[in-house]
Amino acid sequence: MTSSAEQLLPSTQRALLHRIATAQAEGRTPSLVAAVQRQGRVVWDGARSCVDGHAPDADTQFRIGSLTKTFTAVLVLRLRDEGLLDLADPLEKHLPGTGTGDVTVHQLLGHSAGLAAESPAPWWERTPGTLRPGLADVLGEQTALHAPGRRHHYSNPGYTLLGSLIEAARGASWADVLRREILEPLGMHRTGPQPQAPHAGGWAVHPWADAMLPEPAEDLGLMAPAGQLWSTTADLLRFAAFLAEGDERVLGAASVAEMKEPSAPPEPGDWDGHYGLGLQVVRRKGRTLIGHTGSLPGFLAALWVSTEDDVAAVVFANATSGPLIGEVAAGLVDIVAEAEPRIPEPWRPLPDVDKELLALTGPWYWGTRANILRLTPDRGLELRTLNGQGRGARFTAREDGTWVGLDGYYAGETLRIVRDDDGSVNHLDLGSFVFTREPYDPAAAVPGGVDAEGWRGLGD
Repeated sequence: MTSSAEQLLPSTQRALLHRIATAQAEGRTPSLVAAVQRQGRVVWDGARSCVDGHAPDADTQFRIGSLTKTFTAVLVLRLRDEGLLDLADPLEKHLPGTGTGDVTVHQLLGHSAGLAAESPAPWWERTPGTLRPGLADVLGEQTALHAPGRRHHYSNPGYTLLGSLIEAARGASWADVLRREILEPLGMHRTGPQPQAPHAGGWAVHPWADAMLPEPAEDLGLMAPAGQLWSTTADLLRFAAFLAEGDERVLGAASVAEMKEPSAPPEPGDWDGHYGLGLQVVRRKGRTLIGHTGSLPGFLAALWVSTEDDVAAVVFANATSGPLIGEVAAGLVDIVAEAEPRIPEPWRPLPDVDKELLALTGPWYWGTRANILRLTPDRGLELRTLNGQGRGARFTAREDGTWVGLDGYYAGETLRIVRDDDGSVNHLDLGSFVFTREPYDPAAAVPGGVDAEGWRGLGD
């Protein structure tokens, strides 16, 4: 259990316990285990079980199903960051002979490749992977259901292809690459493709009676990169900390941030969430959660991280169906974030100030619209409208003296500081838009010029 110095308030702990106890009872699952992390430390864990004295703990393995996909996506992005592939590359460039045509690595990561959701019969999650010894057995005869890149269509075979891509690029098995490049650096020693005691058994609970049936735990073979892994709440919270901030030993912050960006248009009516690159992103109760849910016969899993609140939650259950596990995990994040809001770090001045940048701060006008340019703690610039509505962005410096937008309307756009011959600043050029110190400053290079008579009243 967690130490007293790290624990939450008793009222918060009770609310968390009540949430998982209700989920286990109403969801009719043999056992349920959960844990919460705040500011990088485990602050609560709890479990409920149908057998007195045998509740799982933070070291008990459960199968995590499609949470495995997030690990596979990280391995692919490592290949990209090393220059071994481009996400825009067709899969066939690196893994020829799949018959997937022009489907790209990016489309496979974001489930927009148009591939089928499942492999051909028999049901792959309850049968041994030896029944599907080759990629042709995983993909079947009808490879494409939709035009690539047009819509989000979740595909387990798509992540099988990505696992084979990793193996081809590394010359080693997906499991070995995973262990070497993610699990060992992050200290996830209780995560792997095969169960190791102590681990939970998977069960099916009869929908209309309080009776149970054991579920098989098959080795998924080629399908492993889509859903094979077993893990613990303790290990997945280590992974949650990585997803929140990145880790240069595994994947840098910029690439982890890329995983959270929408990869395809959302389905109609699904505007509160999207799928990035191996990550689900949902918006609920005013906060953004990143992570993934997972299920295999006998098991349910969910991991959600709120980076704004610096809170993460993991929930496992050993039932084929039952509690809405993603909602339970999100509810644990809500309880902590709302009952014990994050205490902000003390404000501190910058260690040093660039006088030329400081001179750029303050009001700037795009036409008549007032904007404010300010320095950010990370030595960047931030441009926002004065009323807080409309276009804005953060910018980071380039070596050539220009700045590039990091987010918002101006993401990827170039900000230039345009100077007169004497070195004084004439205006800011942002993607061809001119920002001046005064509304339509006649001394600045305003496109279309400024009327020589200047501003006037109705009777002038």
